Amino acid sequence: MNEQQLLYNMALTRIGHFSLATALHLYRTLGSGEEIFLHRNEIADIIPDCSPRLLENIKDWSEPLKRAEQELDFCLNNDIKVLCLGDGYYPQRLEDCPDAPIVMYYKGSALLNQARVINIVGTRHCTPYGEDFIRKFLLELKAMCPEVLVVSGLAYGVDINAHVQALNNGYETVGVLAHGLDYLYPQAHKEVARKMVNCGGLLTEFMTCTNADKGNFVRRNRIVAGMSDACILVESASHGGGLITAGIANDYNRDVFAVPGRIGDHFSVGCNNIIRDNKAILLTSAEDFVKAMGWENDAMRIEAQRNGIERELFPDLSPEQKKIYDILNATNDLSLNILSVKSAIPIGNLSAIMFQMEMMGVVKPYAGGTYHLLK
Repeated sequence: MNEQQLLYNMALTRIGHFSLATALHLYRTLGSGEEIFLHRNEIADIIPDCSPRLLENIKDWSEPLKRAEQELDFCLNNDIKVLCLGDGYYPQRLEDCPDAPIVMYYKGSALLNQARVINIVGTRHCTPYGEDFIRKFLLELKAMCPEVLVVSGLAYGVDINAHVQALNNGYETVGVLAHGLDYLYPQAHKEVARKMVNCGGLLTEFMTCTNADKGNFVRRNRIVAGMSDACILVESASHGGGLITAGIANDYNRDVFAVPGRIGDHFSVGCNNIIRDNKAILLTSAEDFVKAMGWENDAMRIEAQRNGIERELFPDLSPEQKKIYDILNATNDLSLNILSVKSAIPIGNLSAIMFQMEMMGVVKPYAGGTYHLLK
């Protein structure tokens, strides 16, 4: 994507009176911010129920483009990547979500499309019980699944404990922020954030000079949920941001887990309730989690490597199956739609091919409609 295309995509996010869903629908319909600009006088034909205020706002791009130029300069001077919906660096798990951000800003070293991505969320008032669970869970998980990207929101409590314990166990970890990358909230986590940039990263949909307002945290939560395979709620009161993230994860058809607590404990009420309501799987250990996610293959592979056993490549793949294998080997966990585009195989034919490969033990379907290559 060239600089001009980036600028128009960034400018699109600065035009007022767009709902997230409307902006995304328009972007997917026309294909880019630049195309939206070129067809700005025909928006009513594309979205018949578009509000008069939006129709008026979208005619003048002068200020949004000026702001986008300033932001792009800041990004170029501060080693920040601009990620646009549809490009290779954008979190592909997030792409199919109905309110996915069109543009995000990323400062870090970790790939966001790793084979395993989890988020760990919960209360800002994490108790010793929660802290101990996070420490033990990530220690055990590392032994079974050495390559997992841990995502959270860099807030007080469960979030910061998840980031710290991920770093302590050699995991890359990404913090999704509710503000721009020109400052950090809370400041108390500045040192941890600095380490994360070198072993993970910081991700946001907000431009610089954006305050960490209350509504931004809810928008932040959908990114945390959407870019992950699974959501793990460690501790939560009856209401809170962690529960919101878990609810969004359920809406996105992600696997949701919750750590049970003692009846009556204030910061276990939320976890106990969503387990009771069958909105989360009860979680007591990393072993439970790995089995529920079907990630036992990771542990088997580690054991084989320890014993000096090399796994043979899958034999007798047809040319089309080999094409799918190569695509997933380069970028794992892709939806059927993305695989169809990348392979140029029609959806109808591809569904049958994926079923054959699943029966051969080459791939495994995951929640959310993605396919994972069993390496």
